Amino acid sequence: MNLYKQITAHEVYPALGCTEPIACAYAATIAAAELGEPVETLSLAVDGGTYKNGAAVTVPHSGGRKGNLIAAALGALLAVPDAKLQLLSRVTEAVRAEAARLVDSGACSMTCLDDEAGFRVEVDLASASHKTRCVLADAHTHLSVLEKDGVSLLAPDESGADTADLAYRDRLKTLAFTDLLALAEGLDADDIAFLIEGVEMNMAMARRGLSVEGTASQLLRMKEDGFLADDMFFRTKNRVAAAVDARMTGVDQPVMTSGGSGNQGIVATLTLHGVGVEMGLPEETILKSIAVAHTVNAYVKSFTGELAVICGCAMAAGIAAAAGIVYQQAGADLKKITLAVNNVIGDLGGLICDGAKPGCALKTITSVDAALRSSLMALKGYGLADDEGVVGHTVEDSIRNLGRITLEGMFHVDPTVLDILHKKVGKSGKA
Repeated sequence: MNLYKQITAHEVYPALGCTEPIACAYAATIAAAELGEPVETLSLAVDGGTYKNGAAVTVPHSGGRKGNLIAAALGALLAVPDAKLQLLSRVTEAVRAEAARLVDSGACSMTCLDDEAGFRVEVDLASASHKTRCVLADAHTHLSVLEKDGVSLLAPDESGADTADLAYRDRLKTLAFTDLLALAEGLDADDIAFLIEGVEMNMAMARRGLSVEGTASQLLRMKEDGFLADDMFFRTKNRVAAAVDARMTGVDQPVMTSGGSGNQGIVATLTLHGVGVEMGLPEETILKSIAVAHTVNAYVKSFTGELAVICGCAMAAGIAAAAGIVYQQAGADLKKITLAVNNVIGDLGGLICDGAKPGCALKTITSVDAALRSSLMALKGYGLADDEGVVGHTVEDSIRNLGRITLEGMFHVDPTVLDILHKKVGKSGKA
């Protein structure tokens, strides 16, 4: 399997609902499928990034509830691992009611693995006679542990259902940026069809979002009041915001992810599709630019982490979108792409992630605006110099520097955010 296909296999896929709560549901549904009896208790433990991304996002088919715990309860009752991250499409009214009962009765509990640096979801289920345990680690569908009554159900050399060889991430980190761009030139018919599916899926979510009272509707009001022009910037930002509004409020429709994130997938896909169409570019060029965005997004996240302290929609997807726009107009022009990437980093570097929520739509329009400005400036030869701030001598250096800022310089940000969220949960009594 070539590198582009490895990236898309593990980081670009349809997901119904925010991917962190849905990963909790997925882990629970795998464990439940092995339990063989009705679930009586559920214990969930998640890393800090997953905790914050489940704190304020509505879970599809939950009756308007928010959080990782209700998602896990729904997954445990369904026991349908074959449905992967679209499993909540199978929720019935009876399942919804029973999940609410389990959570409200205290049969379900959740803890935050505050010291866990990477992505990790642990689910322990108990029935009348058995116990099962499922652990997803390092990626949203990467099965690390599966046990029943203390006995492993995985072969010694098996990483589990949906086996994910994550070694491609180490390879990604060694590549020059020109190698990343070259991946888009080797697309086959299946790759093209999958990219088209992603565009259609995310466009459909954007249409659903037009009826949601959120950031997109506010942008429309600003346009109607004469504060915003009806231009490419507005239309692209409004389309992205509408899709994120719908997704974060639990609309029952999947989106195509990028880097394992639905919102990043929306930014990467709809920004490039919208700009490409408005500029009258051929469909093949637009789709290749989206492929570039997926690879660049994965590359950035290999340095910043799966669930970073910084906002992935703004930084990883914003950088990816800016690189993709330059690629649409100028091809693999490394000088101009470097300027675009540096402009985004210089503009948005340090924008934190404080969890998935409807307000993510605000950050995504900031990301889209920065990507558009940064790339259009770069196409004219303008960009930050390598002596400005954390910008590096090369585009690879700039992204490595961003990774250092994230993993070293902002080390205390996530614990502070988590402390704030823990205290808010304590005051509200909600999990």
